[in-house]
Amino acid sequence: MAALVLPGYTFGENTGFCATNGSSALSETKIRELLDELEQELSRSDELDEDTLEAVRQLDRDIDEVIRSTEQKNSPVLDDAIALEAQFAARHPVAERLVRELIAVLGRMGV
Repeated sequence: MAALVLPGYTFGENTGFCATNGSSALSETKIRELLDELEQELSRSDELDEDTLEAVRQLDRDIDEVIRSTEQKNSPVLDDAIALEAQFAARHPVAERLVRELIAVLGRMGV
């Protein structure tokens, strides 16, 4: 699938998943699918401010970093995703749902 681009950013451009087991690979695949769907949804919106776009970009980078990491460390990824979900609640219900699903997958991964 070709990546869609939000102004000045391509999602997942640094993604290099290194799965150690099947469950992890499935979770990583689901995360990438959700991030791709989120990107597509947000690319359709004209109502996104630069702060929100940067928050989404940072979440994408942080998720990539957590997935590549071999050790579970304290990461702000879950907190950041929850904050982003709240931002999307009123104006972007589809984006809110996608971020909520991301939160669930990350939680199942133990992030």
